[in-house]
Amino acid sequence: MNSTSTIYSFLDLLGTFVFALSGAVAARQKQLDMFGIFSIAFSVACGGGIIRDLCIGAIPPAGLTDWRYLVMVLLASVITMGFYRVVNVFNQPVLIFDALGLSVFAVTGARKAIFFGHNYEVAVLLGMVTAVGGGVIRDILLNRIPVIMTKEIYASAAMVGAIIVVGGEYLRYPKEIVAIVAIVSCFGLRFLSLHFHWDLPSFGDQEKGKTK
Repeated sequence: MNSTSTIYSFLDLLGTFVFALSGAVAARQKQLDMFGIFSIAFSVACGGGIIRDLCIGAIPPAGLTDWRYLVMVLLASVITMGFYRVVNVFNQPVLIFDALGLSVFAVTGARKAIFFGHNYEVAVLLGMVTAVGGGVIRDILLNRIPVIMTKEIYASAAMVGAIIVVGGEYLRYPKEIVAIVAIVSCFGLRFLSLHFHWDLPSFGDQEKGKTK
């Protein structure tokens, strides 16, 4: 295994862990039991990747066959259940962990699509699917409106990360540097949008203004 493959494998496992942590924290906040916490953590961590792998023909999906993903999910679930107060000291921990997982999965999702020989458009779309798919599953299971259905900058941040990966591939820049730039850009955009309350335009807001 070359150094590039090792780096992307590490990033994929890192994304799995932080997404699982965000899912476990969200489930813990909903006061679910141990099985519920693990189930939500697994859905968030592996849901988007499983959808991506099915789309590109990587069957069976890595999230179901690679024991390392299960270990990451189990570790995140145990940490959340055993040290919830420590994990919860972060300001809005679910959003922070979710932003990091979003960034990493946008990069690894686009990279895997390219590796399997798909074009750049498919790589961007599946990078987004990998990044947001698990969060959508989490929100549906927890009876919440999925973040990508609101006006928050979420899927668009993932798209930026995936586009940077595709652009770097097209220009033949070093993959390691491209990955770092893409992750930092995606995470930065998502984090700044949360901090400064940046939102996408909402037609609902315009309609409310007209009725006043």
